[in-house]
Amino acid sequence: MTRPTLRELASLPAAPPPLADSTLVLIDCQNTYTEGVMELDGVHAALDQIAALLDRGRTAGIPIIHIQHSDGPGSLYDIEGESGAFIAAVAPREGEPVVVKQFPNSFVQTDLDNRLKGLDASNLVLAGFMTHMCVNSTARGAFNLGYAPTVVAAATATRMLVGPDSAPVPAAVMQSASLAAMSDLFAIVVPDVGAIPG
Repeated sequence: MTRPTLRELASLPAAPPPLADSTLVLIDCQNTYTEGVMELDGVHAALDQIAALLDRGRTAGIPIIHIQHSDGPGSLYDIEGESGAFIAAVAPREGEPVVVKQFPNSFVQTDLDNRLKGLDASNLVLAGFMTHMCVNSTARGAFNLGYAPTVVAAATATRMLVGPDSAPVPAAVMQSASLAAMSDLFAIVVPDVGAIPG
């Protein structure tokens, strides 16, 4: 039996706004997620979607903000080294601002909110990594601050975790559950880039 989402019960919008009326926020598109211990399940397919989304955003001339996670020198998120650097295919271009964060929620102890207010932004399109962590936290943070986030499911990816019973939780299950949790209230979740109107 299908139950209504909290969004439906609260009469919140179900359809994404046009990309032309949105600000694109790309979260942690960093090399650490493409190889080694942090490689995400489906990361390369997600990057193809992110590249397509980025191309659409640039063509439309909408504001684009890149988020970069930093855990300091020698870490998996060393932004001065290779692991924390942006993935070349979706790296910022000149003039596209970068917000460096140290918490999963991109709004915590950063100037992201001020930047968005300066753009008079209300609709946000979110993509990036990891679905269950920084995408989820940022979508919730955006919602709590009064923004209207849309998450592009195919432009996100995550990894296998271990549940409280020590059993593995496959990446596909984490991905599905994370997207479902966001779509219950905090964000409109669309399947792919093509689902966002121009």
